[in-house]
Amino acid sequence: MSDFRDTLFRYLTLLQLIPRAPGRTSTTALKEKLEERGFYIDTRSLQRDLRDRLSLHFPLICDDSQKPYRWYFDRDFHCHLPALDVPSALTLVLAEEYLSGLLPPVVVGQLSPHFSDARRLLDDLSTNGLSQWARKVRAIPNGKALIPAELEETTWQTVAQALLEQKAIEVMYLSRTTEIEKKMTLHPQGIVSRHSVTYMLAQVDGFDDLRQFALHRVKHAAMSDVPWQVKEDFDIDAYIQGGAFGYRQGTDDVTLEAEIAHPVAWLLQETPLAKTQTIEPLTNSEAYHLTARVPNDQQTLWWLMGMGANVKVIEPISWREALKANAEQVLAHYNDEI
Repeated sequence: MSDFRDTLFRYLTLLQLIPRAPGRTSTTALKEKLEERGFYIDTRSLQRDLRDRLSLHFPLICDDSQKPYRWYFDRDFHCHLPALDVPSALTLVLAEEYLSGLLPPVVVGQLSPHFSDARRLLDDLSTNGLSQWARKVRAIPNGKALIPAELEETTWQTVAQALLEQKAIEVMYLSRTTEIEKKMTLHPQGIVSRHSVTYMLAQVDGFDDLRQFALHRVKHAAMSDVPWQVKEDFDIDAYIQGGAFGYRQGTDDVTLEAEIAHPVAWLLQETPLAKTQTIEPLTNSEAYHLTARVPNDQQTLWWLMGMGANVKVIEPISWREALKANAEQVLAHYNDEI
């Protein structure tokens, strides 16, 4: 009975590890992932499970165009354990609305079967008045959201697989600086989605520094035979907090002091600019005094610029001068005769 139970759990785990088309995963990778989850099985037995047992009852497809063989489910295959409930369905509808404005269509497309199931479930609930939920729920990204950069599906699949299996990749990358495509070997260490662009964090073969590669500028990607180069001290959270995507102008945070209009005060009381923030009304004035400890980066400075006349920066002096110079440049543009 114990052997039967272990076999059943191994089958269930194996089914969860196999991606839906156009994804692929090799027999070798499946064996390693099973071992990580406590299931030890030789390669021949694993192949027998896939070919002679599971593929008889599930739409499993074997890509034998190269070795090791790679396995995947038919794109239209649906399997949900456990079944989707109403709160989860509503969450997925919200997620689809939000992610569709931030991530490349190919990335959102990977989740499209789940989104379709969620909408279908809500639409089928006509007897209890919930059938209109999906038509009454929307999620809007904060600020002006640019249309996500187009990303090749095969590029996303290759990069994601390389990151998961810790493998190097060969790419043709379009440099934004030189506007020239260049062939290089990369060692992926992480993926970051920022606004409408998705970045791969990777080391160039032979170098130790970590660089950012916009995935939509990767024109071709394929697995490499070069051994993967690990960056031992890499921590993605520390990397981001260190200002890699915020254009930090200094390592230390700064204290922002500013006079802010009532609408901005209301906004920041509900959605603070920082964890350490105070807002106090000014005497004999409709304005408020803001004090906040914020990163010394251009992102915060750009946000202040977007506030326009609703914010008057007092400290830091360098930010105050930068905002004044920007305002003068904008005014000069509109003073030009047309």
